[in-house]
Amino acid sequence: MKIKITLALFTLAFCLSLVERVNAGGSFSSVNPMNTGRDLFTATLLLDGKVLVVGGINGFLTGEELFDPATGTWANTGSLNVGRYSHTATLLPNGKVLVAGGYGSGSPTNSAELYDPASGTWTVTGSMNVPRRSHTATLLPNGKVLIAGGYGTNGQTNSAELYDPTSGTWTLTGSMSVARDLHTATLLTNNTVLVAGGTTNFYAYAGAELYDPATETWTNTGAMNVARLNHTATLLPNGKVLVAAGANASNGGAYSSAELYDPISGTWMITGGLTTARQEHSATLLPSGKVLVTAGWNGSEPLNAELFDPSSGTWTGSGSLATGRYYQTATLLPNGTVLVAGGYNLGFLASAELYTSVPSWTPTGPLNVGRDYHTATLLTNGQVLVAGGYNGTNALSSAEIFNAASGKWTLTNSLAIARYGHTATLLTNGQVLVAGGYDGTNSLRTAELFDPASGTWTTNSMNAAHAWHTATLLNSGQVLVAGGVGSSGSTTNSAELYDPVAGIWTTTGSLTVKRSGHTATLLTNGYVLVAGGTNATSGLLSSAELFNPSSGTWSSTGSLINKHWNHTASLLTNGQVLVTGGIYYYFPSPGPAISLRPALNCMIPF
Repeated sequence: MKIKITLALFTLAFCLSLVERVNAGGSFSSVNPMNTGRDLFTATLLLDGKVLVVGGINGFLTGEELFDPATGTWANTGSLNVGRYSHTATLLPNGKVLVAGGYGSGSPTNSAELYDPASGTWTVTGSMNVPRRSHTATLLPNGKVLIAGGYGTNGQTNSAELYDPTSGTWTLTGSMSVARDLHTATLLTNNTVLVAGGTTNFYAYAGAELYDPATETWTNTGAMNVARLNHTATLLPNGKVLVAAGANASNGGAYSSAELYDPISGTWMITGGLTTARQEHSATLLPSGKVLVTAGWNGSEPLNAELFDPSSGTWTGSGSLATGRYYQTATLLPNGTVLVAGGYNLGFLASAELYTSVPSWTPTGPLNVGRDYHTATLLTNGQVLVAGGYNGTNALSSAEIFNAASGKWTLTNSLAIARYGHTATLLTNGQVLVAGGYDGTNSLRTAELFDPASGTWTTNSMNAAHAWHTATLLNSGQVLVAGGVGSSGSTTNSAELYDPVAGIWTTTGSLTVKRSGHTATLLTNGYVLVAGGTNATSGLLSSAELFNPSSGTWSSTGSLINKHWNHTASLLTNGQVLVTGGIYYYFPSPGPAISLRPALNCMIPF
């Protein structure tokens, strides 16, 4: 049955070419303060999700605390044996925390201690060979901890040493080529450690060097474009290192510049600068792959936070702290929020705040052709292929590609047959299978393959026509096409499989119920769950069924509580399926549901 819907009150159709992309902005909210204000302390995320705060200035602190994200509260825990600040704290593979060095009792110390979360107590472990503060500590893949540089009893040092958790002892390893403190150390994806910048002879230093744990030696690598100290260094998901802001020790002026280190070439490249210059700030890699920079000092304490987007190399504002601060800590919690705690602002701060990502939308480049009822497929190269659709008058054959880096769309070769209400499936070989659809008159049995390498389409044919159907990529690499509107203009229960290796379509078992506008979800056990939809006999459907790829058969399963058509279905991480929204209204009742699109006068097949 086909129903022609004409609404006299609305006579114009507008198919949008406008496009928007989501950005991960954020906001800050205050949480309970620490029991003791402090700066130049450490904060370590423990294996149980709690945060251990150690030492700091407010005297030589020995009052350690734990933050529990579940309750948002702080609790005192066991105290250090030696109070200290400007030390390091490293989470070991066994769950204990190694605190090493720092400034204590009027001079740099070589003492080290271990915190046991199970007992909440500290025990003294082997002492370092060289007393130091303002050094770096890096957990190596072999479980040892590399301590490098810092400021010792005789000034800055180039010495480095390794802590062995098994024996609880320290051994000297190869020395850096240059003595430095206030630098950064980053474990790269190739297991070497990049040390960058810092201060030497009380001036900012641009030099960088690499430590190889296999040979225990250091080699110089490319120098930064800007000499800096009190900067941050963050390993990005692409393997590069983002160094942001910092200062020049000769005048103490804060920088807004940032640069990227490429481990493959061993070189640095200037990237987009921050909107606000700062030093003694924090940088946190978020689950989104972006980097959050908070707090710091530039003559005052900036409140604004900024996000770095590696894909564009740009910074955007992302909320403001309630209290400006520097010498604070920022810790990524398991739920994706960031705990900013303590620091200094006209006094030692006990206050703490939580950063939460808040998505926002911004316009990007428009499509070349306005359309609806099209498909959009993420390609393996990160670009997006949009194909077909409807422009308010005719079915479309045009296709275009979105480049995320430039935010622009480029027309590519067109489909052989204009269509909408089709499906598009990314195959394991990187090609895209477009199947079926509606050409404005009939449902289609043609299918086309898009090759991103050549930008061309090749056609093949299904065994039956399908429009407003589903297409599901199976674990075998085959594609299951099920249901929809057939060649007669009525809903169908036919199903078939596309084999990308052989390039052929094969009929498989039929659905137990004819349906279109349904959903199909690949389950963790390899089965496919089809749910809801509509047909001319029953109207809206609540029934659901399962496809078994091994036998090629369908079996009924539990029905939805409500009837859904043109809804969505999402596989959750716990293996359950979330069905959301859609149409559930009967007009007339009983009978098929009509989705009124007031901006469009068109044929809607059922």
